[in-house]
Amino acid sequence: MTSTPDDIEGITRRTLAHYEDSAERFFEGTRDHDVSQNIGALLAAIESEAPHAILDLGCGPGRDLKTFSALGHTAVGVDGSANFARMARAYSGCEVWCQDFVKLDLPDAFFDGVFANASLFHLPSAALPRVLSQLHATLKPGGVLFSSNPHGRNQEGWHGTRYGSYYDYETWERFLTAAGFAALGHYYRPAGLPRAQQGWLASVWRKANT
Repeated sequence: MTSTPDDIEGITRRTLAHYEDSAERFFEGTRDHDVSQNIGALLAAIESEAPHAILDLGCGPGRDLKTFSALGHTAVGVDGSANFARMARAYSGCEVWCQDFVKLDLPDAFFDGVFANASLFHLPSAALPRVLSQLHATLKPGGVLFSSNPHGRNQEGWHGTRYGSYYDYETWERFLTAAGFAALGHYYRPAGLPRAQQGWLASVWRKANT
């Protein structure tokens, strides 16, 4: 497990460099991915009246920001890649903040929902508790966090030039509950396939009363 601040920042810098260098290819490869199930899971769990304020954590080139905006919500993106932030602003027309996940600066009690689709797994496990605490703080009371990550057996490390942490549900639940979230439900993706072919763990969490 990586634990020092220098190690953690080095991991995020190297992973972000991968996306900086491949931003256009990434956009072309993911532009048409259907994540409507995930977007629906987040929005269905938010109990406040729409339209909602949504933070897209790791918004990439802006595909999901554009969807949230088209549905009438106020969506704000955050991404550590300057290229992704620039592309997301242009593609979605939404406000986008360029911030490394380990150096987040988010407003308190501002968002109804946080959409963390294929983003939190890039954090080393030593950095995860602090980031989850910041996401908890930026949600309004009763706000909802959605996450989707490739799952595994609680291993982490480098895959080429990207870092990944791959948790089973039980371990992920311990991280989230320790950060003050209550579980609302989880499922595996892609839908309709045998479990062995469902590489993604999606889960929905509510900010617990404090």
